[in-house]
Amino acid sequence: MILGTQPDFTVVGEAEGGADAVRLVEELRPDVVVMDISMPGMNGIEATRTIRKTHPAVHVLILTMHEEESFVFQLLQLGASGYVLKRAAATDLVDAVRAASRGEAFLYPAVARSLVQDYLENVRSGRRSPRQDGLTDREREVLVLIAEGLTNAQIAEKLFISVKTVQTHRTHIMEKLDLHDRGHLVRYAVRKGLIQP
Repeated sequence: MILGTQPDFTVVGEAEGGADAVRLVEELRPDVVVMDISMPGMNGIEATRTIRKTHPAVHVLILTMHEEESFVFQLLQLGASGYVLKRAAATDLVDAVRAASRGEAFLYPAVARSLVQDYLENVRSGRRSPRQDGLTDREREVLVLIAEGLTNAQIAEKLFISVKTVQTHRTHIMEKLDLHDRGHLVRYAVRKGLIQP
């Protein structure tokens, strides 16, 4: 409704879920996709990843209720053009879509402040913040233990979680980092200073 009132915008399609969004992008080739994170079937993260890989000229703008920084960093790494909270849509969405269509980034103020603060901390410490990889604190813990050579069962025992939960974390870590075996995870952890070589 908000976008449809703008004379310079044309809403060319609406999707029911992530897979539908991917299909419509293929069919309609829009300039900008406004994407939610929580959707039935394929979520907005996977849909963004697919759209950015298959149609890099299409700008994806995230419109969501989720404020967690891990989502923001992950989606920016996947190539999203911006991140707008639903509660701020009335004031920010139009500007965000215009920015995305120009190839610019748009972040709601709290995230922009967080990114600047994170960047400044990295400059002072001379390192890249591990949270920019999109991993949660628990996933980072599991990554370190994997890199240290612990088995899934040992990690589960150490963190007081089930082996199945460890396997789920491992899967998420590999997907987020686009790394597919333990050797690559170890090299990543060493490179990021999470463990000593």
